[in-house]
Amino acid sequence: MDVIDQLGVALGLASLAGLNLYLTVFATGLALHFNLLELASRFHALEVLSHPLVVSVSGALFFVEFFADKVPWVDSLWDSVHTLIRPVGAVLVALPALGQADPALQVIGALLAGGLAATTHATKASTRLLINASPEPVSNSVASVTEDVVVLSGLGVIAFSPLLALVMVGVFLAAALYLLPKTWRGVAELRKRVGAWWKKSPGEKIFKV
Repeated sequence: MDVIDQLGVALGLASLAGLNLYLTVFATGLALHFNLLELASRFHALEVLSHPLVVSVSGALFFVEFFADKVPWVDSLWDSVHTLIRPVGAVLVALPALGQADPALQVIGALLAGGLAATTHATKASTRLLINASPEPVSNSVASVTEDVVVLSGLGVIAFSPLLALVMVGVFLAAALYLLPKTWRGVAELRKRVGAWWKKSPGEKIFKV
């Protein structure tokens, strides 16, 4: 059961980190710093997230992301910059949750954490590209706030029941694998439209966009 709980916490945190790495670290660190979350002995390595320097840096980065994530196209640029940062950060956050587990389990956990974070990130980034194609800017803010709520709610689920968190990770992964091909096709179509627009003469761009 300990192994299941450790995987639930590790993979749950990794999935959320793929969506919003800085909020995941910041909120978890604050909860630990103010003793709002009590850790079982096997999870004590996660206390590193409550270090004042970790909380300060993650909070500052979340502050920047909070605003960047709500501006059309700026959010997609931000996502592209974090294509490697989020999966790597997710692995670094997940490993302490595995504690002194068997080295083989740590390697497997790290691989799963990186893969889940990359899947979450790809789902978020491709969805945001499609949202940016819409003419109104409100949907970006709505999507960003929804993602923040998902992260905070997910952290609550992890704290309440690591097993439930592991089940939810499985449900998310199944949904992402189903939706990603559809969103990628939408992104590919959007790129074709942008490419066709770019090839137009300057006059055509002015009068036909």
